[in-house]
Amino acid sequence: MTEPKPPTDAERDACAQEFARIALLAGRAVMEVYAGECEARHKVDASPVTEADERAEAVILAELRAAFPDLPVIAEESVSRGVIPTCGARFILVDPLDGTREFLARNGEFTVNIALVDSGAPVAGAVYAPALGKFWVGGASAWSCAAAPDEGLPPLASRRRIKARAPGAAGLVALCSRSHGDAATEAFLAGLSIAGRVNAGSSLKFCLIAEGEADVYPRFGPTMEWDVAAGEAVLRAAGGRVATPDGGAFVYGKADAGFRNGPFIAWGKAG
Repeated sequence: MTEPKPPTDAERDACAQEFARIALLAGRAVMEVYAGECEARHKVDASPVTEADERAEAVILAELRAAFPDLPVIAEESVSRGVIPTCGARFILVDPLDGTREFLARNGEFTVNIALVDSGAPVAGAVYAPALGKFWVGGASAWSCAAAPDEGLPPLASRRRIKARAPGAAGLVALCSRSHGDAATEAFLAGLSIAGRVNAGSSLKFCLIAEGEADVYPRFGPTMEWDVAAGEAVLRAAGGRVATPDGGAFVYGKADAGFRNGPFIAWGKAG
C-alpha cells in the first residue's frame, strides 16, 4: 500500500485552521460544564474524567468525521472505552480536555487539543484554552490569538505570529507540571543552568515555550500521545522541538504500547 505524500505547507495550515475551528466548538461544550458543578469519575487507570471531557470529545469526533472522513482518529475517551481504530502513517490525535485536574481545581489551565500526525511526527495542531480565551495553532507557521468560546475564530489580522526564543545569557526558564512533579525531572533540571521556573498545567507548557516565554519543559512522568501532539505541533511550527532525554526523535503512533509515551524534553530554539 502506497503511503500518502507528506502534506504541503498550505495543507498543514488549512488543517490547523480547521482544528482550531473544531476546538473552539469543543471549548464551548467544556465551558458549559465548567459553569456548573464540576464532578469527576475515575477511569480504569485511575485518571479522572468529567462530563466536559465526554461532551467535548463528542463534538470533536462529529466535526472530524465530516471534515476528514478518511483519517482515523485516536481520541482519549474513546480509547478508554476500547474504541481504537487502526492508524497508518497519518492519523489524528485528540485530547478533548487536557488538564482535567486543572479543570476540577478551576484554575483555568486546561486545554482542548487536536493534532495531525504524519509519519510519526505532529505536523499540524491546535491548542485552545477556553477559560483563558486563547488559541495556539501550528501548521507551517505558528500563531496565537484571543478567542472567547462564544465567539468565532478571529480574522487573520488579529492573529499574532509566534516564535520560540534562544536561551538568555542568565540561563534557562524551565516549565514544570503543576500537578505531576517527580524526582527525575528535578534531577534533570539540576544539570542545567536554570534562571527561573514556572509551574503550569496541561499543554500550555508547550505553548509558552512556543511564544518565547520559557526555554525547556522536561517530562519524565507518564503521558499519552494525545497529551503531547498538539502542543508539539505548535512548538515545532514556532521553531522548537521535542526530543527524548538523549536527544533522539520523539515518535507517535505507538499503538503496540497503547499510545503511551516515554520521557521527553520540550526545547525552545537552539535547545
